[in-house]
Amino acid sequence: MVKSEINNFDHLKNIGIDPNALSRLVDTIKADIAQKLYDGAVFIVARHGKIAVHQAIGYTDLANKRAAKKDDVFHLMSITKQLTTVVVLQAVDRGDFSLNTKVCEVIPEFGVKGKQNITVKHILTHMSGMNTELPFLLPPKQAVNIHKLVNAVSNERLFRLPGKVVSYNALTAHAILAEMVCRLDKAKRPFRQIMADDLFKPLGMNNTSLTLRPDLADRRVPITTRYARPGLFDPMMVESMNMLCTEETESPSGGVIGTASDMFRFAEMLRRGGELDGVRILSPAIVKTATTNQTGLLPNDIFDYAREMRGWPEWPAYIGLTFFLRGEGIFPTPMGIAALGRPGAGPHFRMFDGRAYGRQR
Repeated sequence: MVKSEINNFDHLKNIGIDPNALSRLVDTIKADIAQKLYDGAVFIVARHGKIAVHQAIGYTDLANKRAAKKDDVFHLMSITKQLTTVVVLQAVDRGDFSLNTKVCEVIPEFGVKGKQNITVKHILTHMSGMNTELPFLLPPKQAVNIHKLVNAVSNERLFRLPGKVVSYNALTAHAILAEMVCRLDKAKRPFRQIMADDLFKPLGMNNTSLTLRPDLADRRVPITTRYARPGLFDPMMVESMNMLCTEETESPSGGVIGTASDMFRFAEMLRRGGELDGVRILSPAIVKTATTNQTGLLPNDIFDYAREMRGWPEWPAYIGLTFFLRGEGIFPTPMGIAALGRPGAGPHFRMFDGRAYGRQR
C-alpha cells in the first residue's frame, strides 16, 4: 500500500497503530473485493478516540458502477439491536422499569400462555424462551410494524423456560422492548422519534434513522447479497429489506440505516462509558452491566446449524445485554478477537480494548 492511501504515517504512530498492520487490513479488503466476496467497504479504524483511517474501497452499488464513498448510508441490519438496547437502557437509567421488570407489567396482554414471567433481562440476553421463528411466518409489512408484531407475539405460547436457554431472537425481542418504551413515554412519541430525540441527535449521529428519511435516500446503499455458501438467512429475505425500508416502517431489530462515521460515534460513546463530547447517554454502571457476560457458559443455539455443518464444538454464547462479547477460550466465534461488538447480516462494529472498528460486507 502506498503512503498516500493512509495519508499520515506519523499520525498513526502517535496514536499507537502500526502502519504495516493497517496496510494489511486495506490489502485484505481489496483482495476480498477482487474475489467477489463483497463489492466494497467503508471502514473506520480508531484508537483512544482518534481516527487512524476512514476509507471507502470498491463499490456500494456495483450494478450501477457507484463507487463507495465515506458518507454512504448503509442498512445497519442487526446492529439496530444495539441501538435499540441503548434506548431501552436509558429507560432503565431513568427508572421507568428495571432489568427484572416483567414484560406483562407494561404490556398486560403479553402475559398469557406461559409468558407472564419473561423479564426485560430475559429479552436483552436472548433467553426469553419465545418462539424465534414466528416473525418469519408473518406478512413482511406486519413484521416491520412494532405494534402489529407485538400483538401477534402476545398471542403466542411460551416455547422454553425463560432464563434456561440462549436462543438468538432475530426480530421479535427488540420490538417488545421498543413497545415497552413507547407505552411509558410521556410524550407518546413513535419509537423512531424516541430514537432520534434521545440517541441519534444527542450523539451527533445526524445521518442515522430508524426509517428511510428522505434526505438520506439518495445515499442509501442497496442490499445485495454475495453469499458463497448457505448462511443463517435466505439471501432473498435479506434483500427484501430494500423494499421494506420506507418512511413508515419501524424495525427495532434490523431497520436502522446510517453511516460509518455515525457508528464510530456510537462505539466511542460506549468506549467512554456512556458519554461523548460532554453528552451523557448512559450511566457508566449500566454500560458495564451491558458489556459483561450475562449468559454464563450456555451456548447460543442459533449456531447449531453451523456447528453441525462444520463439525465444530459447542462454545459459550457470551452475550451481555444484547452486546456480543469475545469471552474466553479459542473457538470459531463471530467476534474474532474483538472485546465486544456486533456482527450483522451486513455491517459490523467491534471494539478491541479501546479500539473501534467497522466494515460493511
